Amino acid sequence: MAFSLAHVKEFESEIIRIRRRVHAYPELSYKEFETAELVARKLRSLRMAVRTRVGGTGVVGLLKGANNGNVVALRADMDALPVNENVNVSFKSRKPGVMHACGHDTHVAMLLGAAMLLSKYRDELSGQVKFIFQPAEEAGGIGGAKPMIEDGAMNNPKVDYVFGLHIYGTEPSNVFLTKPGPIMAAPDTFRIRIIGKGGHGSSPHDAVDPIFVSAQVVTAIQGVTSRMIDQREPFVVSVCNIHSGTKDNIIPDSAFLEGTIRTFNEKTRTQAKKYVKSVAESVSRAFKARAEVSFKEDEYPVTVNDPNVTKDVVSVLKRIRGTRTVECKPIMGAEDFSRFLQKAPGVFYFLGTRNPKKGCVNANHSSEFKVDEQVLKYGSLSLANLAYEFGIRST
Repeated sequence: MAFSLAHVKEFESEIIRIRRRVHAYPELSYKEFETAELVARKLRSLRMAVRTRVGGTGVVGLLKGANNGNVVALRADMDALPVNENVNVSFKSRKPGVMHACGHDTHVAMLLGAAMLLSKYRDELSGQVKFIFQPAEEAGGIGGAKPMIEDGAMNNPKVDYVFGLHIYGTEPSNVFLTKPGPIMAAPDTFRIRIIGKGGHGSSPHDAVDPIFVSAQVVTAIQGVTSRMIDQREPFVVSVCNIHSGTKDNIIPDSAFLEGTIRTFNEKTRTQAKKYVKSVAESVSRAFKARAEVSFKEDEYPVTVNDPNVTKDVVSVLKRIRGTRTVECKPIMGAEDFSRFLQKAPGVFYFLGTRNPKKGCVNANHSSEFKVDEQVLKYGSLSLANLAYEFGIRST
């Protein structure tokens, strides 16, 4: 059977209730204790085998169907962002400076909605479904997927297919988006310390001004994008913060820059890091300063959707009435769902939530990010149908 809107309507109010509860009590990366407890309690109420503290605060539920089939994993991330919410809703964040500004509250709710639907019809389900609730997607670096994988989330039983869904604030409500191949970039964080020589602001010739050198480095680094990397390759380098100095008339000894590189293949990724380092060091040296360049280790890989699986996923999504499915362009954001896709074929896809009539117009990570809650049922329905269809799919 393929589940329809009528099947999921039964659970819509509960999905929204869960979303609002999680939204009101957001938790930062690696601290998702209350959210994990809520998830585990709900999964146990659905008569599932549940593992907690998987890779930290992760939760994994296992639902066994009545018939033999594949093991399908469905993943939701749970962490919030250090953002102060500026949306006036009854379930506004109760924690100042912490907000679900990227929709992870909806991911938790939609996956639990899929769990409710699938558990009700487990006698018609083939194979097994793993419900993976992951911490620390927003953390970068090690993140939350890697610790969960190392703690066995993709094994016992071994996962045959894995799927992840993400809310997208700038795309219209009820629109699913995905694409075969690379869909999200690899992020690389760079840190540059410019070491100069301090002095009086009135006598810059007696000093080596690291702020001036930093400005030249920022400008020169943009040449990596426009002149050193193949223009046909999607690539971004941005310096996102600069810190230096203590007073208006003191030239400081050093300045600190931090930024991000976004790429879609390993060759470009390696080249970009090499060139950013070389340019920063060379420009600094030209002005008698010194640059120390480092990169954050163990960053997320490129998120790559399996082309054959994507074709079948699109077919499943297109059958959901009341929605549209379109192919999106590569997205420069990054996701540690990429690590799950290195362990099993699968697809990462998006669900639009932009609805100007409801004031849902701001991008993810905005302090005014607001979700059109009527899309949540479509997210749950899509996850449930993927679990059903790929449970019986020939491997």
